[in-house]
Amino acid sequence: MKQTYNHIHFLLVLLSILLLVPLTGCWSSHEIEEQSLGVGVAYDKAKKSIIEKELDEQGEGYVKKNMITSTYQLITPQVASSTNKQGGTQQRSYVNTSETGDSSFQMVRELSLRSDNPLTSHHMKVMVIGESLARSYSLEQLVDQNLRDNDFRPSCLVFISKGRARDTLESKTAGEIPAFHLYGMVDNMYRTTRILPPIPLIKLESKIQSGSSFLLQNILSANGEIKFAGAAVIKGKTGKMIGFLNEEELEGVTWITGKGKGGLVKSFDKKTGQLIVYEIESMKSHIEPHVKGNIISFDVHIESEGRLAENGVTLGDPFENQFLQKAQKVSEKEVKHLVKNVVGKMQKKYQVDVAGFGNRLRITHPRVWRKVKENWDQTFSEVPINYDVKLTIKDYGTSGSRK
Repeated sequence: MKQTYNHIHFLLVLLSILLLVPLTGCWSSHEIEEQSLGVGVAYDKAKKSIIEKELDEQGEGYVKKNMITSTYQLITPQVASSTNKQGGTQQRSYVNTSETGDSSFQMVRELSLRSDNPLTSHHMKVMVIGESLARSYSLEQLVDQNLRDNDFRPSCLVFISKGRARDTLESKTAGEIPAFHLYGMVDNMYRTTRILPPIPLIKLESKIQSGSSFLLQNILSANGEIKFAGAAVIKGKTGKMIGFLNEEELEGVTWITGKGKGGLVKSFDKKTGQLIVYEIESMKSHIEPHVKGNIISFDVHIESEGRLAENGVTLGDPFENQFLQKAQKVSEKEVKHLVKNVVGKMQKKYQVDVAGFGNRLRITHPRVWRKVKENWDQTFSEVPINYDVKLTIKDYGTSGSRK
């Protein structure tokens, strides 16, 4: 009996000791008051590509080429405490700090030479790449270090800026953190067809590795304000930006892909010139490839249901089917124009497929795709495409009168 008791007592003591291990908590943690939380980063081409030599007394050291300027948006303990004391009305809620060099990793580490709070990237929300830099370097080169960094958040959203990227991380609104503002604007997809589905860093890597051309959301900045304005065209073979699609052209891409969650179609009555606005409630698209011998073609079938949101045409009763059919036809014509216009630009000006035609060909005709995938962008530029657009107005409000 005594031996059994001693055995149980030994097991309880051993269990108590083992329980002390998880109770140590975050033994390797760093106090948040001692950190600078990085929430946004912007990359720009350096104004002057100067080669600097960092040498010690023995003449040894390293050479640094000033090729890229990195701007980091930080939330520091000093900024947070100062903002809280002043109610967030006078003090900015963030600090932007820049480094110039040729290595992203080295630039991050050099921040430690200027601050007692090391940068942490666990909360990074956005990455903005300047137009000039995106034209000069492949995206793979620019984001390689961030993809390798275990501390850098892979869900960070990637954008291109028309102009200097660092300007998109500035705000004249008191208490606003530009990186959070940019991140939140993507949620407005349900209200417009001019916002691309968000592309996080981890998804960008797969697009780069695929070798296919694609789009990234473009940002305009002016006087401390920012706006989504079209998209940057990234060529698959080089990974570099080759141009932009404007806002209307981006609308056309959204209709082709069928990935829109909301928005509108603004058109004008041919006879009266008055306004008709169709509000999108649902959208779907199907790209159908056809292969006959060596000839490839596509049919694009677009369907949507929505409502008559605004009607400037006074000559007509919204309750009459004839009027609704006319409004539908006018809106369908506008959608077809948007689609044809952007495909024309893709095929003739940029010679790239950024709307998923090649992907549909890969799925339905894999053998054909293997033959053409190496030079698909060039092949796509000569492919005939037909369009079928059908919009249905299911709701038109209560405006009008019944007879």
